[in-house]
Amino acid sequence: MRNRHLRTICTLVVLFTFITNFVPAVHAQRNAIETYAITDARIVPVSGAVIERGTIVIRNGLIVAVGAEIKAPADARVIDGTGLTVYPGLIDANTTLGIPQPSPPATTGERRTVVTATTPAAPQLAAAAFSPNVTQPSGLQPEMLAVDLIQPGGAQIEAARNAGITSALVAPREGIFIGQSAFINLAGETSEQMIVRAPVALHVGFTPLRGGGYPASLMGVFSTLRQMLLDAGRLREANLIYARNPRGLRRPEQDKSLLALQPVLAREMPVVMHVNTEREIIRALDLAEEFKLRIIISGGAESWKVANRLRDVPVLLSLNFPKRTTTEVSEADPDPLRVLRERADAPKTAGRLSAARIRFAFQSGAMTSISDYLANAAKAIENGLGREEALRALTINAAEILGVSDRLGSIEIGKIANMTITRGDLFDRNARVVHVFIDGQPVDLKPATPAASGSGTLVAGTWTLNVNLGEGDQAITLVLQQEGETLRGSIQGALGSAQIANASVSQGGELRFTVPVTVVGQTTEATFTGTITGNQMRGTAQTVGGAPGTFTGTRPGATAPAATPQRTPSNTPANTPPANTPPPGSTNPSGSWRVN
Repeated sequence: MRNRHLRTICTLVVLFTFITNFVPAVHAQRNAIETYAITDARIVPVSGAVIERGTIVIRNGLIVAVGAEIKAPADARVIDGTGLTVYPGLIDANTTLGIPQPSPPATTGERRTVVTATTPAAPQLAAAAFSPNVTQPSGLQPEMLAVDLIQPGGAQIEAARNAGITSALVAPREGIFIGQSAFINLAGETSEQMIVRAPVALHVGFTPLRGGGYPASLMGVFSTLRQMLLDAGRLREANLIYARNPRGLRRPEQDKSLLALQPVLAREMPVVMHVNTEREIIRALDLAEEFKLRIIISGGAESWKVANRLRDVPVLLSLNFPKRTTTEVSEADPDPLRVLRERADAPKTAGRLSAARIRFAFQSGAMTSISDYLANAAKAIENGLGREEALRALTINAAEILGVSDRLGSIEIGKIANMTITRGDLFDRNARVVHVFIDGQPVDLKPATPAASGSGTLVAGTWTLNVNLGEGDQAITLVLQQEGETLRGSIQGALGSAQIANASVSQGGELRFTVPVTVVGQTTEATFTGTITGNQMRGTAQTVGGAPGTFTGTRPGATAPAATPQRTPSNTPANTPPANTPPPGSTNPSGSWRVN
């Protein structure tokens, strides 16, 4: 009898322990699977007619009901949509969000580091960036995977969500065979939680390798592309022969870079070619025809000029329109006619593609201010693109081109609940993104916090530079705008006129950007890296295939005594520092600089 009571007590203790451990876990799971109802909102499904006043029900991350007569479930968290418009979540069809910045290129003969070592996961990222056991140099490794490099969160992803972007196609940052992209949602604590589809496509660029390695010219780039594709085809044939009857045959020597090209040659994976000019696009199309590739054009600034060859070729059209970043500088050379024409044509390209019935989607094109994404789409509408077609280019067109239209791109039952909710029409200048849902969960929209005055490194302004690339000092004007550590801008002067790219500045004053420059009649890409200390800046400028050059700089008036200012005197008291002069010891290079 006593043993029976003892067994009963032990059973009750075990059951109590199980309940106390299991019930909280079940409760946590139920809390993670939320149900939402957005009621009385204007709904733009894209795939169907606009619902002027309707309800959307979200459960377990999916859209489970949408319509004018839908009632909110009793267990739903209700969001009053009165005065709001619900769109499918906006898509950025080609970006590098979540991919760490590459480090500056090394000089000839040194191995290059592909990712920065400033992030917490730098050791793992560095290991992933260099594909082990490979014969090809960095930049010629098609086996590189974006999923191995993605870092969740960060200021850039937050800024994209603030702009209404819920998902994106992300690819490694640079190279000729850049690597394989992934389609991700812009929310998740891990990269695995963000991935919607991977890999999506192989990305190819036509920019020669930096640091003096081969190929260092456009001709070399195309020669290398063709040779690797031919070698991959021969390896595929050799493997097929060996697989049918290996006896008596020497097994083919494997190459993981060439094996990564097999799905491309078999037309199982599309190739995204990063090209903008008419000549580049024609060369890309010719290469695709030669090897029977499924090609997608990315960038496509002059794609409208070859519309007759793009009937079956989609375009990921960049919304990163060229523009003057500040007011024109009187001492700078006037912009060439080519630059002025590019600025005028950029907002018209989408309308021209639409008129030619070319399928296209929008991408951010490495723009430094993602707030320009919708603003430039609105400019495309002002220049001939229909509003409905513009919305499709931001949603369902992108999903169709990238192979995810069965789960994203429109507001339909069963699709992932990615939604962008605005007060006002999406393309109106006064419209505001008020809610964003990703994977059925609301995302906190955090406004960008500007850097405190006098803290960090501020570089916005107009700079006058003298750059020595081996041909003597060349004077240029560099105009910069800054958002946090991100920069955008342009150069004008003896090295030509162009927009800068890949620009950043750290809190410690380390500056980096790339820009096309014209030296001895030849246009090539130069990478500027340097440091800013107080009122001085200095660094190196490396052109593709060329020897490193140098630049140094000071701000006008920085070295001049206060009693003998170089500018016209004003009524400012003698002991009051000029407005553009930072406090001693600060790193605030805003304003006009002269670089010697």
